[in-house]
Amino acid sequence: MITTIFATVIVLGVLIFFHELGHFLVAKYFRVGVLKFSLGFGPAIISKKVGETEYCISAIPLGGYVKLLGESSNEDVPEDKLEASFSNQPVGRRAAIVAAGPIANFLLAIVFFSFVFAVSGIPQLSTEIGAVTKDSPAEKAGLKPGDKVVAVNGQPVTEWEEMSKLIKKSGGKSIQITIERGKELIQVSVVPEISKVKNIFGEEIERPLIGVTAAQKVVVKKVNPVFALYYGVEQTWTLTKLFVLTVIKMIERVVPAKTLGGPIFIAQLAGQQARQGIMNLIYFIGLISVNLAILNLLPVPVLDGGHLAFFAFEAITGKPVSMEKREIAQQVGLFLLIILMVFVFYNDISRILLQKKEILTPKP
Repeated sequence: MITTIFATVIVLGVLIFFHELGHFLVAKYFRVGVLKFSLGFGPAIISKKVGETEYCISAIPLGGYVKLLGESSNEDVPEDKLEASFSNQPVGRRAAIVAAGPIANFLLAIVFFSFVFAVSGIPQLSTEIGAVTKDSPAEKAGLKPGDKVVAVNGQPVTEWEEMSKLIKKSGGKSIQITIERGKELIQVSVVPEISKVKNIFGEEIERPLIGVTAAQKVVVKKVNPVFALYYGVEQTWTLTKLFVLTVIKMIERVVPAKTLGGPIFIAQLAGQQARQGIMNLIYFIGLISVNLAILNLLPVPVLDGGHLAFFAFEAITGKPVSMEKREIAQQVGLFLLIILMVFVFYNDISRILLQKKEILTPKP
């Protein structure tokens, strides 16, 4: 329990701090006044004012905010400080300040993934065959459990995903597979069959398969720090595409809404990762950081993406959205956000109760 609480504080603290730091640094760069930098919402527990900025840790640790001079519509900005007012900045600068939060989360993910890869290497599923389906193209071609695939159509492969992509790329045409069996290399021709399978979202798709499953042997690929940075960027991009696609699939109702998790679910996962080691926890923070960046970029008023949508409209039309319309949109956005929070808390609690029920239910 203590590990879970400690890990949750670390995860949320790091994510919120870097997100708000992005807003803060870009605002300072453009000489916009920053009145408050808060980790958490509600009344301040710890507070210290340095210059014009009050830095504080607040009671409700479910977010954070940076309060800028002239950010609020009803704020009275002294004439001598108009130049430092957020609302007085060109639209490009305002957009840059708002976008800096999600960008900081993307950069944090890249740094954390790169660090993990540089220190621990990259775990990969080996190309060793664990099982061969009866009457499959692989069995007909003579492939056996224990064979290790080393090349597909002359292209060397070292991981299962790499091999799978090349088979998929074949489109069902004959491919040459080189395997390592004992000390000898054997080359065989295999014609993949177009089969129906389910993707990660549970959708039925058609793809060429040869009828083999992995032996589930993991090998660790060591990389130097320079290449680790490349792989960190690649991993961040891959997860970004996956999370965006997941949001789309949820809107299309392909992915059920009950899979959404909230702070309680994050706390459970953070505790699990912390118990498995510091590297797992760092990787997990990177993963949630990408998730947080995508969430904040959604075009929902009150989120960064909603503000960016308003700025895009202003840049295109040459005039800002009226204050009245923005306030109505933000009220709607806040209402939707509250409903979402209630829903994810319901999901989290339901998940916990289901787990307890499974534990308490007698096994036959």
